[in-house]
Amino acid sequence: MHQKVQFSDLGSMEYGEAWKFQESLLLQNADIKKKIANGSLVEDTIHHLLFCEHPPVYTLGKSGKEEHVLVSKEELAKRNIAYYETNRGGDITFHGPGQIVGYPILDLEKYYRDIGRYLRSLEEVIILSLAEYGIKGERSKGETGVWIDVDNKMKARKICAMGVRCSRWITMHGFALNVNTNLDYFTMIVPCGIADKQVTSIQKELGIELDIETVKKVLIDKFQAVFDCQVV
Repeated sequence: MHQKVQFSDLGSMEYGEAWKFQESLLLQNADIKKKIANGSLVEDTIHHLLFCEHPPVYTLGKSGKEEHVLVSKEELAKRNIAYYETNRGGDITFHGPGQIVGYPILDLEKYYRDIGRYLRSLEEVIILSLAEYGIKGERSKGETGVWIDVDNKMKARKICAMGVRCSRWITMHGFALNVNTNLDYFTMIVPCGIADKQVTSIQKELGIELDIETVKKVLIDKFQAVFDCQVV
């Protein structure tokens, strides 16, 4: 029987607000699991999938290095770019207009207790979605996310960054797919802490601007296929 995932498109939302919202959903599910464990509740946890777009912001993961931000905080403020040190995995990345950010809040105990497998599944969602546009997305060994021409050091470029957090086997944070993203923002950081690879977008690869809403529908379709669920 397909599991159900509650979908919400948050539109354009400031990063800190989206982070707080994710935390609230995670804590709600964690509280449900505690009550189930002590026998005081028969309610079940709820899977969520959130899509949003953020105003320009750099976010640093737990294992990231602040020196991977190549401009000062004063310069960021002058350019109206926000900055957050987060509790997700990974290093520094950029979020901004023209990018689809996906935040699955899933109870992995209903799937598998394996964060590595979960990340590979998220990558598969992106790889299948890119294939719909004739783009061959690939994995890079030891580097989370989705890439293009990964075996060519001169051409390898990242199109989707990922970083997650998991508490009581409930996930948060997720992926950032560059659709029509202004890639100039990535020149002010060492994206994901990897200095020798470029960053790209679907728009750059195809040479045309895409309809974001159509790409969202493709992502939802592939998410349902990979996670064997019904997005409602």
